[in-house]
Amino acid sequence: MISPAGTSLSSLGQRLRVVLGAEGVVDDLRRYYGVGLPSGAVPFTGGRFEHLAGEGDRPEVADRFTAEDLVAVQTLSVTVPASVALDILEGRLGTQLSGLLHAIPRDIDMVGAGADVLAEGSPADQAWHLLCAQYGVDWVIAGKLLARKRPRLLPVYDKVVRCALGRPRPSFWLALHAALRADDRSLHRQLLALRQVAGVPETVSALRVCDVAVWMGHRAEGHACPR
Repeated sequence: MISPAGTSLSSLGQRLRVVLGAEGVVDDLRRYYGVGLPSGAVPFTGGRFEHLAGEGDRPEVADRFTAEDLVAVQTLSVTVPASVALDILEGRLGTQLSGLLHAIPRDIDMVGAGADVLAEGSPADQAWHLLCAQYGVDWVIAGKLLARKRPRLLPVYDKVVRCALGRPRPSFWLALHAALRADDRSLHRQLLALRQVAGVPETVSALRVCDVAVWMGHRAEGHACPR
């Protein structure tokens, strides 16, 4: 779980309101997911992240990583090193991660979860740290792997999103959780409304709508995000 300094809980919510209220956000979502694109136009590969070979949190695979999950994260421009991928699929690492995934709820949105589910030392936090400890796996790859398995609960957080939203304390997960629950969960409701207006499938989580809106908006502004 990421926990550098930089952005307060209140400012994270304010930044998200600006992003989600931007004029082009619905068009950004449609373009990303290929909704109503003109003939010949190509949607972003990341639009397949949730749906490749079925959702990563469907019951029969929710508590183990599959080869499809490893391909799915490639649609978000990251690759799991081959040695780590093999360990996830066939080795001790996969067994450890399966035990942790089993303890992470799969049928709840972040907004409805208790903060303890996302806190330091939680199974989700342990899984993130375990992945980050593997050779060639950084915090971006670890987060995207976990977002594939728990798309309603754990967000995609990469360098573009970090550049746009900062590095909140005590962690991005907890800061986003607090922002979504503030003001009678108004941000969460806004994300669901945007999904509906854009015609994005309901299988796309509110967290993923948030990530795509932030990523597309920040990218369009032409920021040179630090690595």
